[in-house]
Amino acid sequence: MNLYKIAKIGVAVLSLIGVLLLVRVMTAGEDPAAIDSAASPFITFSVVLMILAAALVVIFTIGNLIKHPAQLKSALLTLVVLGGLFALAYVFANGDAVTDKFGNIVQDGEAGPVSKRVGALLNYSYILGLIAVGAVILGSVKGLFSKVKNN
Repeated sequence: MNLYKIAKIGVAVLSLIGVLLLVRVMTAGEDPAAIDSAASPFITFSVVLMILAAALVVIFTIGNLIKHPAQLKSALLTLVVLGGLFALAYVFANGDAVTDKFGNIVQDGEAGPVSKRVGALLNYSYILGLIAVGAVILGSVKGLFSKVKNN
């Protein structure tokens, strides 16, 4: 029996377990305690599958990068660039308190390192979004000029 057939059987078994847990949740009725007792194993099963999938992705990615050193160099360069962009976002983030429209500090919105990290992640999202929009626009413009040049 080859690895593909074993994986196919494993996926079928995991799917069957998931369907059975889903049916158990759907037939739990209206009682909150019954719903909770039925949903808890379903959620645990889902979390375990998600962790397993993430672990397999990391393991196979690292294995592939070890086999292909040129790709490893490219991946490390990409990580360094992303780290530099995050450092830039962190430098421009402020750690001020979060206030509502009346100037009152919102709950858990005190000034400090948490506020600075949240601001840094927002800035990082904005930077990556601008890069993505710029790449789309650049691709469209290149496509327009290549069509004009070919005609």
